[in-house]
Amino acid sequence: MTFSVVVLAAGKGTRMKSVLPKVLHPIGGEPMVQRIINTAESLEASAVHLIYGHGAEQLKASLHGKAINWCLQAEQLGTGHAVMQAVEHINDNEDVMILVGDAPLIKAATLQRLMETKAHSDLALLTVNLDDPTGMGRIIREDNNIVAIVEHKDATEAQRAITEINTGMMMMAGSDLKRWLNALTNQNAQGEYYLTDVIAMAAAEGKTIQAAQPDSPVEVEGINNRVQLARLERTLQRWQAEELMMNGVTLADPERVDIRGSISTGQDVYIDINTVIKGKVTLGNNVHIGPNCILIDCDIADNAVIEANSIIEQASVGQHCSVGPYARLRPGTVMENKAKVGNFVEVKKARLGEGAKANHLTYLGDADIGANSNIGAGTITCNYDGVNKSKTLIGENAFIGSNSALVAPVEIGDGATVAAGSIITGKVPDEALAVARSKQRNIAGWQRPAKK
Repeated sequence: MTFSVVVLAAGKGTRMKSVLPKVLHPIGGEPMVQRIINTAESLEASAVHLIYGHGAEQLKASLHGKAINWCLQAEQLGTGHAVMQAVEHINDNEDVMILVGDAPLIKAATLQRLMETKAHSDLALLTVNLDDPTGMGRIIREDNNIVAIVEHKDATEAQRAITEINTGMMMMAGSDLKRWLNALTNQNAQGEYYLTDVIAMAAAEGKTIQAAQPDSPVEVEGINNRVQLARLERTLQRWQAEELMMNGVTLADPERVDIRGSISTGQDVYIDINTVIKGKVTLGNNVHIGPNCILIDCDIADNAVIEANSIIEQASVGQHCSVGPYARLRPGTVMENKAKVGNFVEVKKARLGEGAKANHLTYLGDADIGANSNIGAGTITCNYDGVNKSKTLIGENAFIGSNSALVAPVEIGDGATVAAGSIITGKVPDEALAVARSKQRNIAGWQRPAKK
């Protein structure tokens, strides 16, 4: 089936109390309307027509998609008026799915159900039954066929007893949509063009109108304020936590894991409390993530252990590696198998060879460290001269004593040793001992400063 999608996203969202357009507020780490665009593209929609108004520059800077047509609604004159802005992009011989930009939890399976319903009818609506439908448009049926949508304020008492409500999402043929939009009027109290009026037009033409429904009403819940945003965020996090557990991950507490991106996992992964996942994260088999860790766009291989309070960003951690606690791996870090980075160690754009280790209190930037080398506590690579970054090369089986400063560009050979407290500015040959520190002097009778 060839179809395109119209996403209604022009509202300002004043109840969010924000300079950010409502549909750009994040849920699961990405703008809510971006989630809807992604879902539409996963169904292989031929195009996404985004109806925008407020915050145009912010929207265009934040959103991406394969085929977004930007359709400006300069004045907000109702939902029907919003869809009119996309008419020039709509083909007569395609179906058109209309979605709302503030219901980010809609699932692809639900929209697939809507498509299947349209395949057997002229117009398909997405409806839902609510225990309390107050304020919502009611679905009116005759002999079980949908004939109209009546807004709550216009409904009779009998109609208000109906629990099936309109979600604002529907699907129809492009040719029908264009004809009905052309016939819309704004002769109502609000002076707006209502998309829901096309239902009565379709019924008057004898069109078949059928409904599909989501598995859960929360899928179609809209977000109008930050309380609702927080509630749907928790729902999304619960769904993602449950999916992880079904895939063989142990979560110490499913309520205290935040996934703000995508994660793929092997078997027998353990994730402790307060872990935050951002971007694209891959965890191998038997990976252990300690509490309060942040993982951003990183790959962690089999049997690696990430201890508490560690941050790993755009880095690669090999098999049987150990990181932390309180370690930070910055972009460009590569840890080969069995390497170790301990507490209060920061690594940036550096490679640690197999079995290399920096156990504590160290900064390694722009460096290449050979296999089985040991970096003592307090060591830093002085990689920045105020203008340029330079590289430190450390060979295999080297030993760097505590509190050493390696002033790049510099090279330390295989099996070399740097004495504790040294400032290394030149090449250290293989197997050599480098001692670069001033001779100790003891000054007798020295007076400590006295408090004034």
